Amino acid sequence: QVQLVESGGGLVQAGGSLRLSCAASGRTISTYAMGWFRQDPGKEREFVGSILRSALSTYYADSVKGRFTISRDNAKNTVYLQMNSLKPEDTAVYYCAASRNLAAEFTTSRYDYWGQGTQVTVSS
Repeated sequence: QVQLVESGGGLVQAGGSLRLSCAASGRTISTYAMGWFRQDPGKEREFVGSILRSALSTYYADSVKGRFTISRDNAKNTVYLQMNSLKPEDTAVYYCAASRNLAAEFTTSRYDYWGQGTQVTVSS
């Protein structure tokens, strides 16, 4: 079992930055691909980005490409999501997830463990 806890969310003005952290416990995340998703009320949870075990490969949704960066520190058992140039449409609850699969995963069903989420609100 892997427990994931997100932190770092908050209220920020458009154009600002936030860094989300996802701290894992229970097992090392070095054997998991990690992903970030977000969800607005009334909408489906959508893929934001993912990073493979080796951290050599990252993938992003088109809506965040060039603005968001995923990184991981396996020694600290933590994954990060650096969010720059934030827009009001980035407002959502952000979730961290872990997948046992080797390949990059872009859908919620391919992830095995989830955090409880952290709210990000971007004001215009």
